[in-house]
Amino acid sequence: MHVFIVGGFLGSGKTTVLLSLAKLYTGEGKKVAIIVNESGEVGVDGATIKAEGLSATELPEGCICCSLVGSLQATLREIKRDVDPDILIIEPTGLALPHKVKQFVHTSMIEEDSCSIIGLADAERFDILIEKKENFYKMQMSGSDIILINKSDIASKETVDRITSWFSRNYPAKPVFPVSARTGEGMDALYRFTESR
Repeated sequence: MHVFIVGGFLGSGKTTVLLSLAKLYTGEGKKVAIIVNESGEVGVDGATIKAEGLSATELPEGCICCSLVGSLQATLREIKRDVDPDILIIEPTGLALPHKVKQFVHTSMIEEDSCSIIGLADAERFDILIEKKENFYKMQMSGSDIILINKSDIASKETVDRITSWFSRNYPAKPVFPVSARTGEGMDALYRFTESR
């Protein structure tokens, strides 16, 4: 089982990326399981995923890297035992630190090298996030194995180039790609990355 954690701030497009990945793998005949962590009482992301014909386990009202650690670890063990999927995709809340989620995945009896973090940046709101939450944002993206600059279809080339430069300066070893999860533009970079896992 390989685990993908799709991390990023609120509204960055995590659910859309998750759906693209899930459809890619189910289209290849692989068994996919999904865990969605939502901070509110109403599971909007979970409902969206189910509307696409996919099954999702929801962990609502809390954060899986803080208050819901026990629930996450129990859910991981249940999924491994009962479903035994080829691929597990986890979507934490927009306020989670994906590298902490990865640590909890490792302590839940899943192999060390079987977990990848996809960091999602929002091209539309990048400047305001850096202005108001730069330290948190850097922590959130620090564990990413690949960084996608989402919504590149509605951002100017100059904006995308500037955001790419920011990531290249702060995380020189991480691959960075502009994408549009909505239109599918550039998503082949993610698919190539996932194939190498």
